[in-house]
Amino acid sequence: MQSTSLVLADAITMQVGGHAWTFTTAFIIYLVVAAIVGLLAEFIVGWRLPFGIIGAIIAALIGIWLMTKVIIVTGFNDINFFDVPLIRALIGAIILVLLWHFLTYRGWSRRGRYYWR
Repeated sequence: MQSTSLVLADAITMQVGGHAWTFTTAFIIYLVVAAIVGLLAEFIVGWRLPFGIIGAIIAALIGIWLMTKVIIVTGFNDINFFDVPLIRALIGAIILVLLWHFLTYRGWSRRGRYYWR
């Protein structure tokens, strides 16, 4: 862990207009883990979320928040990667992908084909 602090910068700061945005390495790692967990949840469920990888990241971030702050599950050891609980994040992302599938299934299942050959 010490070697990563020597190689990576502490933060990336961008100034847009009068606002300064600072992205720390912990936040960037959190987003990368969320992208991997979100895509894995889509693969497990077999259903894609809208907006591609951005939708997968949003589902994983909400899933991480849901399973660590709202629904607290105890009784098993979780794998933490840079303070992100991977199993709980995956369970939360799977729940959100399933919820999206159940809410939108009826809307698109009745549609016909756009063209006929």
